[in-house]
Amino acid sequence: MATGHTDPQRRERILAATLDLITEEGVAGVSHRKIATRAQVPLGSMTYHFTGIDDLLRQAFTRFADHIVAVFEHHLSRADSPEQAREAVTDLIHTVSEGPRRDLVLAHELYTLAARRPEYRQLTQEWMHRSRHLLEQHFDADTARQLDALIEGLTLHRALADSPHDRTLTRRAVDRITAT
Repeated sequence: MATGHTDPQRRERILAATLDLITEEGVAGVSHRKIATRAQVPLGSMTYHFTGIDDLLRQAFTRFADHIVAVFEHHLSRADSPEQAREAVTDLIHTVSEGPRRDLVLAHELYTLAARRPEYRQLTQEWMHRSRHLLEQHFDADTARQLDALIEGLTLHRALADSPHDRTLTRRAVDRITAT
């Protein structure tokens, strides 16, 4: 366990441990004690770095949303034409749906929390706004909104299917939404 007053990574370890614990046990399984143990920090560090469990959850989920937006940005920033943007969206759906289960679980834990507790809706609204902004660099606002929903839906369906649909079906769905 890291001790002493100088532990510059302590806050980051706490946030990472929070996301790991949410992945394994859900938001309902989160407690200061469990997080402190997992992060290998003194229990008092929890209240030193965060005002409470809600502050900790908001900051951890903000970190997760930043990660997902960076994945969007990575895929979409390389597109220089509408055709490349459609291909980037297709790649994004397959990358996320085939990626770490952790991301899928965390996204749905956040959505569930936001559905139950209005104070978390702001975080999901900001996340969706950022994702749509990246899509709007290639598509009009209405199409970006539809694509954002398509990405969420197809990602979930592919990730949970016993036999996920193939890339051709994904691309046809992207083409239908982006047709002008």
